[in-house]
Amino acid sequence: MIQHALPRRSDAVKVPGQQFQRAGPKTMNDSLFETLCARTAGVCLYGLAPPKQSTPAGQLEEIAARQLARLQSLAIDGVIVYDIQDEAERISTPRPFPFLPTIDPDTYAHHHLASLKKQKIVYRCVNRDTPQSFIQWLKHQHTASTPRLSVLVGAPRQGSVTGLSLASAYLLAQQHAPNLLLGGVAIAERHGKSGNEHERILGKAENGCRFFVTQAVYDVTSTKSLLSDYALALQERGGMPLPVILTFAPCGSAKTLSFMKWLGIAFPRWLENELRMSGDPLPTSVDLCEKIFAEVWDYAREKGIPIGVNVESVSVLKAEVDASVELFHRLRERMGVSMP
Repeated sequence: MIQHALPRRSDAVKVPGQQFQRAGPKTMNDSLFETLCARTAGVCLYGLAPPKQSTPAGQLEEIAARQLARLQSLAIDGVIVYDIQDEAERISTPRPFPFLPTIDPDTYAHHHLASLKKQKIVYRCVNRDTPQSFIQWLKHQHTASTPRLSVLVGAPRQGSVTGLSLASAYLLAQQHAPNLLLGGVAIAERHGKSGNEHERILGKAENGCRFFVTQAVYDVTSTKSLLSDYALALQERGGMPLPVILTFAPCGSAKTLSFMKWLGIAFPRWLENELRMSGDPLPTSVDLCEKIFAEVWDYAREKGIPIGVNVESVSVLKAEVDASVELFHRLRERMGVSMP
């Protein structure tokens, strides 16, 4: 059983009499678990989706070997392994690419990627669970020999009544896996529409989340507005900021752009024009991502919010995957995180 005790849930949410605390420098000896618990800025992650369930065994081994080689070449603090679900009910627009079920992310992270000696953050879509199946999964996390980290994801559409609710999942996690380090999803675009995403973050923190991961960022205004409202709310409540990990993904073609927009990623008109009019949108998108990150990074530092990055490629095309590796190096350098 894990012996790593988490901070009490109330400690990370409310600290009376204190304002913002700037996290100290991260060292290469800190585990991802410890770094996130310490609310330290500069976390560098790489995100990926598991292969399709229909992938033949031999091909699956080849895919895992390629991903391991790529990950081992990067100075990462950890890996995010996504739980891919069909989000057709979220939006009326047809999905640009057909949905194909993927391998269980927990299995892929801790079995196929086991030789990578970095901690994994495993996403779990709880709306596919029953209370019994989720408790079984929680007990497996709680009794693992190494610390486990997970981001719980609810139904793709509000009001859905299928499966386990996110609120119920958080309660069960506190009861059956108190040492599981929980993270939550933060969506700046949702804040741009509703203006209450910071309240969702605060609510998830009350329910045990210790860090947050955004979807891919291309809208700098919505992202800064979310961080601003989050900082103000914490100041009013006397709380301490939790790490916010910003996700970035290159966009190398009109097809990738269409898919990213379908996923809910917001592209301001001017930025979308830049990509569409570019003779080669891939390097253009990498440059834009770096500029966006630099602006948000400086802003978050002013507000005392510990920021990290997660880089992914929503495409399996080699050029876009290679671009994601280049982007990872650029953003890591931007944060001034020393190489090992």
